[in-house]
Amino acid sequence: QVQLVESGGGLVQAGDSLRLSCAASGRTSSVYFMGWFRQAPGKEREFVGRINWSRGSTDYADSVKGRFTISRDNTKNTVYLQMNSLKPEDTAVYYCAASRSAYASKYEYDSWGQGTQVTVSS
Repeated sequence: QVQLVESGGGLVQAGDSLRLSCAASGRTSSVYFMGWFRQAPGKEREFVGRINWSRGSTDYADSVKGRFTISRDNTKNTVYLQMNSLKPEDTAVYYCAASRSAYASKYEYDSWGQGTQVTVSS
């Protein structure tokens, strides 16, 4: 099992930047992918992006492509979500997730964090 703890959320203005962190512990050696999702009030959870834990390759949702960047620090077992040019529609609870399968789709994960709130004011 992998435990995940997100941090870095907060209240920012439109156009600002924010960096979220997700610290992983437990069986991190078994992780293949780390993903980021978000859920706005009244909406379904939405895929934001993911990173291959060992290769560092990334995949993003069209809604954030060019504005958000996922990176990782394997020495710290931490994944980051750098969010630039934030918009009010980016307001949501952001979750990180871990997958232990090399064949999992970008929507399939075994472990989830508790989430961190990001609020973007206009």
